[in-house]
Amino acid sequence: MCVMDETPHVTEDLIRRNAEHNDCVIFSLEELSLHQQEIERLEHIDKWCRDLKILYLQNNLIGKIENVSKLKKLEYLNLALNNIEKIENLEGCEELAKLDLTVNFIGELSSIKNLQHNIHLKELFLMGNPCASFDHYREFVVATLPQLKWLDGKEIEPSERIKALQDYSVIEPQIREQEKDHCLKRAKLKEEAQRKHQEEDKNEDKRSNAGFDGRWYTDINATLSSLESKDHLQAPDTEEHNTKKLDNSEDDLEFWNKPCLFTPESRLETLRHMEKQRKKQEKLSEKKKKVKPPRTLITEDGKALNVNEPKYMDTSLIDVDVQPTYVRVMIKGKPFQLVLPAEVKPDSSSAKRSQTTGHLVICMPKGANQLMRKALLSLFMSLKQLQHSFPLFLYVFNLSKFFT
Repeated sequence: MCVMDETPHVTEDLIRRNAEHNDCVIFSLEELSLHQQEIERLEHIDKWCRDLKILYLQNNLIGKIENVSKLKKLEYLNLALNNIEKIENLEGCEELAKLDLTVNFIGELSSIKNLQHNIHLKELFLMGNPCASFDHYREFVVATLPQLKWLDGKEIEPSERIKALQDYSVIEPQIREQEKDHCLKRAKLKEEAQRKHQEEDKNEDKRSNAGFDGRWYTDINATLSSLESKDHLQAPDTEEHNTKKLDNSEDDLEFWNKPCLFTPESRLETLRHMEKQRKKQEKLSEKKKKVKPPRTLITEDGKALNVNEPKYMDTSLIDVDVQPTYVRVMIKGKPFQLVLPAEVKPDSSSAKRSQTTGHLVICMPKGANQLMRKALLSLFMSLKQLQHSFPLFLYVFNLSKFFT
């Protein structure tokens, strides 16, 4: 079974869309939020956003901490609610002061030793991980990371650190033993999940190839009958459609009611199922759009009906140009031009589609009469000449409103 890779990736476009506060400029970003993006793999961020100080990646499906070592200025990294099982590849984050790994799948508690090089690390969150339920979990972390000031939101007292260091030689072997038990359980769960995934793939292949035995058959009678009924429209098989819809809903209910352990594999399986259901819904909606009832042209008693199939043209294909003496409408690049019987005001004109009929409506208010304008202009010029010839002849005549 060939499955296309539709894993959500960290793309430049995704980062730019979440960098509006920085005018969509990514190379100088100091804060970036990519939470709830269904990201399964960390990539590119350390190349494109070297100046990051705060990075939010909570509630994704990230399975490994990687490709962040070049973020030298990073101070706060939030990876809560992901699929991480081990703490690694953070040595290069020299300024890291706060790390949130709440509700992941970290069972290898000894991997916190990889944080010993992060000398500025003050806060660490590991609650909700399998390792947080280990005996002496807190004492082991406190003794292993002397630079730490807060663990799981609780301040580390000096007396607590002294005691943890004193008991470290006894605690460490116990932690190692619990880690080993956890790793064995995880290996079994991974094998079981892989086997289950393979079985589902086989069942999917069987369903997709159901009814085909490798040979082709031609039913001549069926072909002839279909040719004979070519001119007759057939109603869609609603019964078959409803059966498929019922089967899909039953499969969905079965999936959500089925008990399962909370593991990285179960989180991924849930995502795949939701994506599959979404695609099914999209296909069903597309089919509903395509299936249209046949238009009645002739009634049962043989009476022909007036029918006009509506088809609206996109407004972007129409260009309207209103001038004082004519109006031009360009439709798909072809002109339709009318000379107007009276002068109009182009600035006050409007063109819009009628909400009731869909027709193009152009409103063009009439302008001042052109002949009247010329006559008034001639009179105005004559008065100006008289004023120069006879200084005592002064006549106030307001013509400004005719020339606005």
